[in-house]
Amino acid sequence: MSAEYQSAQQKKILLVDDDDDFRWLAGDMLQQAGYRVFQAQDSEEALDLFEKDKPDLVLLDYRMPGRDGLQVAAEMKQRISAVPIVILTAYAEIDLAVKAIKMGVYDYVAKPVDNNDLLFTIKRALEKQDLVQEVEHLKNILNERASLYELMGKSDQVKKLVQHVEKVAPTSFTVLIEGESGTGKELVARAIHDMSMVKKGPFVAVDCGAIPETLIESELFGYMKGAFTGAHTEKLGYFELADGGTLFLDEVGNLSCPMQQKLLRVIQERVVQRLGGKKPVPIKVRIVAATNRPLEKDLSSGQFRQDLYFRLNEFIIRMPALRERREDIPYLTKRFMKEVQVELEKNCDGISREALDCMFSYHWPGNVRELRNVIRQAVLLCKKDASIKPDQLMFSAKLASGETEQDPVFAIKLDNSNKPLKETIKFFTDTLEKRLITQMIAKTKGNKSEAARRLEIDYKTLLRKIRIHGINNGSWSDSASNGVSR
Repeated sequence: MSAEYQSAQQKKILLVDDDDDFRWLAGDMLQQAGYRVFQAQDSEEALDLFEKDKPDLVLLDYRMPGRDGLQVAAEMKQRISAVPIVILTAYAEIDLAVKAIKMGVYDYVAKPVDNNDLLFTIKRALEKQDLVQEVEHLKNILNERASLYELMGKSDQVKKLVQHVEKVAPTSFTVLIEGESGTGKELVARAIHDMSMVKKGPFVAVDCGAIPETLIESELFGYMKGAFTGAHTEKLGYFELADGGTLFLDEVGNLSCPMQQKLLRVIQERVVQRLGGKKPVPIKVRIVAATNRPLEKDLSSGQFRQDLYFRLNEFIIRMPALRERREDIPYLTKRFMKEVQVELEKNCDGISREALDCMFSYHWPGNVRELRNVIRQAVLLCKKDASIKPDQLMFSAKLASGETEQDPVFAIKLDNSNKPLKETIKFFTDTLEKRLITQMIAKTKGNKSEAARRLEIDYKTLLRKIRIHGINNGSWSDSASNGVSR
């Protein structure tokens, strides 16, 4: 685990008291007990340190010049309500204790202070705080899991993906996300950030393929005033902007070899040097990278550095293409339809069975992004209160209807060019079988007995193949519950 993650484990205590001797003695005792101690002698200094250092616990004297301890505690609670506060007082009145606890103070300790009692109170308060934070962390994980399921679907592939995100997010691992364009790589990167230890920091996304090569260094690392013609002021790079949070480097495979070398150095040394700058700037950044093609192919050709690749892929998440999780199509279709109907203030009566058949048969080269665009266009074209029809689905290649702009067999070969011949043939056969069964059931309007007769196969065999291929989740009635019109 890196140093920045380890340092969070040492608890910080803000000690506020106008008595110099007491602060010295109590501070020394707390430091020997393993705590990091910050000291303030009045309310103004205390509030400044509270804002700057974000302590894990506050020991706050009740009797101070100016505002008393309860007034200061109230202001601290307004700023960060979760921080436990222990009041120190030589006046251990019951009404003070009741008033303090009602306003959210954890406990109070009477002076003269017994060191053992004070340490026990601190330990108990911090343990309670850790428990509260752990519960909050688990809530965040559950919320993010629900969010990913809500945004991506409920297929086995998505479940596996969410499990990987949950495992790696709380660590300091650098993550490499591989997947075709439109599969949701940035969505997963944001989920990793939101479940990480740096979730309170910024999330900065950079499309490495969209920045010209002549500008990428200054954009990533920043520059000083006068570093080059036109540099009229200094500028922070994306690494410094992401300090204390997560930097998402999308399409990292598009970086040139010289930039790959500089990126490797930053990742190794955790410092950046602005163009024209003389002093390196330390950074604490969680790095998540993404690529739309497997980088292993670029290693052999020398287009991508092997040492950088192994720095980035401490943990790899592979995004499944939409054609690999077709069971999510009805769910995503329904979600996208709801979105665009609200936007257009237009109601559609679901999607017809024939249109859904076309969507199941289509290859989806643009993945979820393409599905969203197809649904948006279809809702726009659909008549009010009518269901979406096949001719309203604006595919880039209409494999489902037979109006083929590309050879489906060729597409299958491309997808499986790196697999053994036996696996490729099986994939081709399964794909063709699923398509034929889907089309026949559509022709017979859901009459499986008639479909089996026309296909000249046994009825039970047809049911088994429907289940194996996941055709409409095994029954046409399931389609209706996913926004499919009958």
